[in-house]
Amino acid sequence: MLDHIILGFSEALTLANLWYCFAGVLLGTLVGVLPGLGALITISLLLPFTYYLPVDGALIMLAGVYFGADFGGGTTSILIGIPGHPAAAVDVLDGYPMAKQGKAGVALFTKCIASAWGSSVGILLLMLAAPALSAFALKFGPAEYFMLMMLGLVAAASVGRGSPIKGISMVLLGLLLATVGTDVNTGFQRFTFGLPELSNGIGLIPIAMGLFALTEVISSVGKASVAPMNQSLRLRDQLPNREEWRRSWPAMLRGSGLGAAFGALPGTSGGMATFIAYAIEKRISKRPAEFGKGAIEGLAAPEACNNAGVGTAFIPSLTLGIPGDAVMALLLAAMMLQGIQPGPMVMTMHPELFWGLIASFWIGMVILVALNIPLIGIWVRLLRIPYPLLFPAIVLFTCIGVMSVGNSTFDLWLTLIFGIAGFALILAGFDVVPLVLGLILGAPLEENLRRTLLLSDGDFGVFLTRPIALVAGLFALVILGLSLVAHFRRGPAAQRLVQGEME
Repeated sequence: MLDHIILGFSEALTLANLWYCFAGVLLGTLVGVLPGLGALITISLLLPFTYYLPVDGALIMLAGVYFGADFGGGTTSILIGIPGHPAAAVDVLDGYPMAKQGKAGVALFTKCIASAWGSSVGILLLMLAAPALSAFALKFGPAEYFMLMMLGLVAAASVGRGSPIKGISMVLLGLLLATVGTDVNTGFQRFTFGLPELSNGIGLIPIAMGLFALTEVISSVGKASVAPMNQSLRLRDQLPNREEWRRSWPAMLRGSGLGAAFGALPGTSGGMATFIAYAIEKRISKRPAEFGKGAIEGLAAPEACNNAGVGTAFIPSLTLGIPGDAVMALLLAAMMLQGIQPGPMVMTMHPELFWGLIASFWIGMVILVALNIPLIGIWVRLLRIPYPLLFPAIVLFTCIGVMSVGNSTFDLWLTLIFGIAGFALILAGFDVVPLVLGLILGAPLEENLRRTLLLSDGDFGVFLTRPIALVAGLFALVILGLSLVAHFRRGPAAQRLVQGEME
């Protein structure tokens, strides 16, 4: 192991690879901050150019973009309530309220530290346990993935600020929207209403931008001051106080452990683990009423979870050749463009590439921390922009992000429709975050359910005979039961409190 680590750092610390690493993390941070862009689009654009780069430099740069985009994706979630990528949507729940309370610097600093800690855990596990975790990931079949996704959806339903019944209804609405488009198994179009633009389904970017960005703009129209102007720019005022450190570091530990476990499993990307991490923190907290209003552990746990998953997501991709998401598929495509076949032989036939890539992760993480902490003051200054000027800028960046993905005016109309719908849902007391996760997991949930029933000849009892699937299903039932019990217990108490105030 020591020889491999020395080999990796000797490869990563060359002047050329250091430049590729710096360029990747810087570009990833910038595109992560811009809503609608992100690692997937950026790596897609860079992929043809990697053919002319050295194989180690190309992979180091693309991996740097991946890490940087995840690092920077939560910045706009905290500052203006717009997630940079789907996994950062959960940061809106407590990060944005912290910014409204004048704690934008503390929230960004906590995000940076939690991201660095999560990345360290993920990279360390990638170094120490890649073969073992890859073998464990092979035990997951379609039944296990289906139940794991059901667990994520139930956790998302319990995350909402309102009742779990409203959360479940939002998840179901997201799953319903995920069925729009062409059925990949039969080729028939479903719920397209004769519109050719819906044949490929409803895109995630128009819905996310509409529900988060435009909804915030619409709900803030007419308000004199939506975000406070008195944000401190001094570094010492951006540091969490002793109580905030005490509350955040256990959340980072739990979130990074959960994210590392989920990241090693192919097909569990898209932010599912971050919602589960948030739900766990909310359930075990002594202050559950603070969640959704600026609880620092509600920001620390998902950020650590997300970045730990980024590190361990390389385990099945590099050691098995199984991509966990679209970004990993592009990274494997970059390897194949260079004539390297992803799989178990990468560690033995190309050890300098495998360990050099891991060493570059450590270097890139140090660069990211060094970049992001000084940038906190710059990001916080965004809140000093007068809101009559900031809101049009939000709408402009939203439109640019939507058009950059599909280059379709139809997507702009969808964004407007979901912006208005999101405003109506919030007025009715619904939380839109579970809807987004339902949309993300809708297609893989249906696909794994079909595979499971195909292999079992339509027997639903297969979920009871697979231990991992059974445990995931029981956890989902426990979370749902506890959420319903807690909700109905709070109901009479809330009514008595309202009556007391009226008297």
